[in-house]
This record gives sequence, structure tokens and C-alpha cells, in this order.
Amino acid sequence: MFDPTNAFSGFSVNDIDAARKFYGETLGLTVTDNEMGFLELQLGSGAKVLVYPKPDHEPATFTIMNFAVPDVDAAVDDLRQRGVDTNPYAASMPTDEKGIMRNMGPTIAWFLDPAGNVLSVLQG
Repeated sequence: MFDPTNAFSGFSVNDIDAARKFYGETLGLTVTDNEMGFLELQLGSGAKVLVYPKPDHEPATFTIMNFAVPDVDAAVDDLRQRGVDTNPYAASMPTDEKGIMRNMGPTIAWFLDPAGNVLSVLQG
């Protein structure tokens, strides 16, 4: 029987160790290894996200995970102090010097994981 209560999301990376370090150490998420050698990211809501290695990985061209924050400027400052580039779209999107797009929907800044997948912090 279909049971949506145990649903989860997932995405691929090209280097599982780099992903473990980025999501666990850089972003501060709880990261566990499962029995198949994949990573499970524990989100504050109790949700899980599966991260799996894929040798022919191609980065997602869309945002795979959004982090809603009360203050995008403060979140961007924090990410930048952790060594995260929050301005990967400087040449192609109307963002400010910090990589924040304002007044075109929610205030948002994008950044990439080590595999090139797109993440964001947005006002929420």
C-alpha cells in the first residue's frame, strides 16, 4: 500500500567524502552513513535526504534544497565565513555583491555543494 509518511528526497554527488564534509562540517547538518554507503542528511523538520555517489554525476541545474532563514543577509555572511561562495550566478542573475537577489520574489541567495548541485538560503 502507498504510504507517503516515509517519503524522502535524494540527489547524487561525484564524491561522497567531500559531500559528507560539506554537509556535515561546513553546513552543520547531521550526516549519517547508511548500510549501503550512502549519506543521510537529517533536517530539522525530521525529514531525511539521501545523498548517493554516482560516477557519471552531473550537477542538478535546479535548486535541490532550500534553507528558509529569517535573515538572508545574516545567513549569507555566515556561509561566507564558512568558505561558501554565495555568488555563483554573478554573471547571469541580478544579484548584489553578496549574491543575494532581492525584489524579484523571495529574497534568495544560491550556492553550490562540492558536486556542483545548487542550494539556496531564502527569506522564510
